[in-house]
Amino acid sequence: MSSESKKGLYKQVGFLAIAGVISRIIGLLYRSPLTAIIKDLGNGYYSAAYDVYSIVLLISAYSIPSAMSKIISGKLAVREYRNAHRIFKCALVYVAIVGGVGSLLAFFGASVLPIPRQAGVVLKFFAPTIFFFGFLGVLRGYVQAHRNMIPTSVSQILEQVFNAVVSVGGAYALVNLVSEEEQSRRAMYGAIGSALGTGSGVVIALLFMLFVYRVNRKGIHRRIDRDIHEDMGNKEAFKLILLIVTPFILSTAIYNISNFLNTNIFNYILLHIKGMDEDLITSLFGVYKGRAMIISNLPIALASAAAMAMIPEVSTAFAKGNKEEAGNTVSRVMRVILMISIPAAVGLFVLARPVTMVLFPHPSESIPRAALLLMILAITVVFYSVSTLTNAVLQGVGKVNAPVINAAISLIPQTGVLALLLFYTNLNDIALCIATIIYSLMMCILNNIVMKKHIPIKYDFKKTYLLPSISALVMGIVAFCTHMIFEKLFIKLSLWITMKLYGEEIAKYYLSNLIATVIAVGIAMFVYFAVLIKSGGASEDDIKRFPKGVKIAQILKKLRIL
Repeated sequence: MSSESKKGLYKQVGFLAIAGVISRIIGLLYRSPLTAIIKDLGNGYYSAAYDVYSIVLLISAYSIPSAMSKIISGKLAVREYRNAHRIFKCALVYVAIVGGVGSLLAFFGASVLPIPRQAGVVLKFFAPTIFFFGFLGVLRGYVQAHRNMIPTSVSQILEQVFNAVVSVGGAYALVNLVSEEEQSRRAMYGAIGSALGTGSGVVIALLFMLFVYRVNRKGIHRRIDRDIHEDMGNKEAFKLILLIVTPFILSTAIYNISNFLNTNIFNYILLHIKGMDEDLITSLFGVYKGRAMIISNLPIALASAAAMAMIPEVSTAFAKGNKEEAGNTVSRVMRVILMISIPAAVGLFVLARPVTMVLFPHPSESIPRAALLLMILAITVVFYSVSTLTNAVLQGVGKVNAPVINAAISLIPQTGVLALLLFYTNLNDIALCIATIIYSLMMCILNNIVMKKHIPIKYDFKKTYLLPSISALVMGIVAFCTHMIFEKLFIKLSLWITMKLYGEEIAKYYLSNLIATVIAVGIAMFVYFAVLIKSGGASEDDIKRFPKGVKIAQILKKLRIL
């Protein structure tokens, strides 16, 4: 790969990574006021409906961007522009049919699924989004295949902004239609408002991507007109789509089936065998899925972005028969991902309570439980980041069945462990976290084993694993101590200020913690980079591969770390 190609890859990874992080941050920020409106019970209804929606969406549309990126980038690599566009048009027909069927199944099947009745009502409002998402996925995949990640990045941010605004506004408006005595109904109405927000975000993103395609349409057709390659028929194009899309769907669907399966095992054992109250079970699940999982998923956005940006590069290298180039690309991106995910996992572990308090200050009684779950889930940031990347690599090099098989194998032990823990212990939602760790770890290990059999990847163990881990450990100790010191320092000041304005309760649980957390995170980042660079774990070139890496390098030079 030429130096310009490398720069292009890192730039595209950077665009998607930044967009992914911004989207996740917006998602985190709006979840706090949303949770204050719909409570943990509403989060439970929303999460149960969302798990089913995710499965149907995956089968019908969610895997389309990665699949289209792989297929079309392979055609563009050999300048088959007409065939690439034919595949694009056939993909639109494919998602119209499959997405339409998926929407109908979700709508009419909502009342018979083994989920709470209120969650079934929420699922009906998710159903139309399934149809629209398919077209959005095809457009994103087509643009990504041309190695232009900016439209996808912008569309992701637009999607999340509208999702946030409509979710909070819709939940607030609908909850106020119901009296405060009807807690279950209020929670359901709030979850419906959030579901409407998800749909509005997808529609806005789709309109933006249609605009992007319209703007570039003339240039696309000029290349098509100059194409002299043999034209493939629609039948061949549909066959190619099905051959590539199906394994993509199966591998990602099994992951979400694990969520759906875990939800139902959790509900069934606690409700029918242990006799717990249904609303309590749903609230416990709401804390796990609507708080701890939401926060732990934020750093994984970087891996997802890198994977999406890397697929065209790896597919193109393999289409040209250059396995070594593909391997070098993977090793570079993997190193960057671990340099981010390892400290992110440590940071979430040591600052679990402060971060949870900042993002979800209401209701305060759920904070300790959510923080405990987040501490347990922190390690999955590393496992899921690696497995997300390796999934994309295996699909990009044509080993599309491997992630499917690995996901199915990983599903067996995590399901067995979850059932045993729920049946024989009182771990409840902690058992869900343990099952998630087992699944993500197995996917990480199995994918790496298969990947190394088919692609020559060389890792520098010291720089890839050891030094980032040591640097993150030092960072974690500093972050924990810094937060503890500054929280005690600011608590008296924040008590005085906020008691004048709001009352003691807000002061006790928010302002002092917010200030201490911001300071602790800032110092922790400085310490991590300082230790990593001074120990030889990262060079200036490594730092520049990060999203906005050039600016980060400039700052580190001013601080005399580089």
